[in-house]
Amino acid sequence: MPQFVEKSAKTVKEAVDLALAELNATEDNVEIEVLEEGTKGIFGLIGSKLARVKVTLKETGGEKAKKFYWIYSVK
Repeated sequence: MPQFVEKSAKTVKEAVDLALAELNATEDNVEIEVLEEGTKGIFGLIGSKLARVKVTLKETGGEKAKKFYWIYSVK
């Protein structure tokens, strides 16, 4: 099962960096989905929204092989 985290921050980059730190991963090892772009709001105060991202670890070749073996060994 893929491991993922959702993070919020002022910018998409900050949110991605937080998620990468929590997963102990690099951008090469993950899939990044932007759930919401951040907005500054009026005068940078009222109505501002944080950026939200979902960062999922990619499966390694070994994990895919284990799933494949398990699926076909059940038959």
